[in-house]
Amino acid sequence: MRLDKYLCEAGLGTRSQVKKLLKSGAVTVNGQTAVRPEQKIKENDRVAVSGRELSVSKMEYWMLNKPAGCVSATEDSRFQTVLDFLPEGARRDLFPAGRLDRDTEGLLLLTNDGKLAHFLLSPKRHVDKVYYARIRGRVTEEHVRLFEEGLDIGDEKRTLPARLVILKSTATDASREDAEEAEDRTSEIQVTLREGRYHQVKRMFEAVGCEVAYLKRLSMGSLKLDESLSPGECRLLTEEELARLKEETGC
Repeated sequence: MRLDKYLCEAGLGTRSQVKKLLKSGAVTVNGQTAVRPEQKIKENDRVAVSGRELSVSKMEYWMLNKPAGCVSATEDSRFQTVLDFLPEGARRDLFPAGRLDRDTEGLLLLTNDGKLAHFLLSPKRHVDKVYYARIRGRVTEEHVRLFEEGLDIGDEKRTLPARLVILKSTATDASREDAEEAEDRTSEIQVTLREGRYHQVKRMFEAVGCEVAYLKRLSMGSLKLDESLSPGECRLLTEEELARLKEETGC
């Protein structure tokens, strides 16, 4: 196979884009810089771009610790997108499997496997999504009960039952009157949803008189955020992570 065709099939762009990549000197074959598009690639050759070895795999699966400030889209005219955090050697046909709000951090799967993404996001599948949040307002056991029952957040249907766990609840000034103290309270919680409506976590807390100050997704199905990844860092899924995801989705 020609080198330019190999690079195209690895998802590095069109023929013209690949030729520019070759001219830049970023491509190596068996450790040697390769600049000729017509160079032949044999089965056991090791092709790398900027030091990352490639394989002509039709599917890629990246875990991103999404930082605040970027959008869950493939392109945007105003904001940085989640794809901007992928390394140069990643495929060009990747997309985010689901969305996180611009100010929300945490786990996001970037892939070109449409079937797996559909199964993870399908409302009929009810895949658990776990979030950590800091809340302005005092979260109580009454809120836990309301989340378990489902809430009216302005949609046609109430939310599905959600599991709310109170991790911490503090007041900034215990000497204030009860009403003022309640306003100044902050809580740390973990909530598990089985659906993914627009701004759902924020709207659910608004429905019970609280406000989300910080939100981070920790997991989606069996896939858990690698806490060693700093915001903006990503890595390929391990074989074990991918196998568990495919087992639970049937893909």
